[in-house]
Amino acid sequence: MVEVILEEDKPDQKFRIGATLSGEIKEALIELLRRNKKSFAWSATDMPGIDRSIICHELNVERAKAVNDEVEKLLKIGSIREVQYPDWVANTVVVKKKNGKDRVCIDFTDLNKACPKDSFPLPHIFRLVESTAGNELLTFMDAFSGYNQIMMNPEDQEKTSFITDKGIYCYKVMPFGLKNARATYQLTKCSTSTSERQWKSILMIC
Repeated sequence: MVEVILEEDKPDQKFRIGATLSGEIKEALIELLRRNKKSFAWSATDMPGIDRSIICHELNVERAKAVNDEVEKLLKIGSIREVQYPDWVANTVVVKKKNGKDRVCIDFTDLNKACPKDSFPLPHIFRLVESTAGNELLTFMDAFSGYNQIMMNPEDQEKTSFITDKGIYCYKVMPFGLKNARATYQLTKCSTSTSERQWKSILMIC
């Protein structure tokens, strides 16, 4: 490498270029650097900033409000509780839904990596067939906030902790996003024959 000074009266403004460049390419490169020397910042005073028409940073306080609103709602219905010193802490992620509203999700990536996958979450198919045999109707019921109706094991609640600007909270009920949660949720109901007038709970495959 060889140093090239662009202006004799400004020895601090210099570049390093390859020493093995041919004379023609070397002169062309030096001329290019001299023509565009104002594109380089030689000191802090040479950095006026990028024009706002190109880019500027915005603080998305609306997303923070969405998280706080979700926390207030979950606290009110008793789905979460505050914790102080959890071993696991996840971040919140706000996703824009199709209807324009915000959905608050919890990033359980690290927690899920530590949990082995349940390779056999559902019973054998012949047990499912036996459970439905003899019934006249089979219904699929979409339970309202079904995940949140399944309680978390008290020993595992703090593992679902997530952080917000208001504090750290954990789920008392099963949240979305946990590994094997889907298998736990696969509880639905079907009606038995009209003569028996009973309800029977069975596991259904998604």
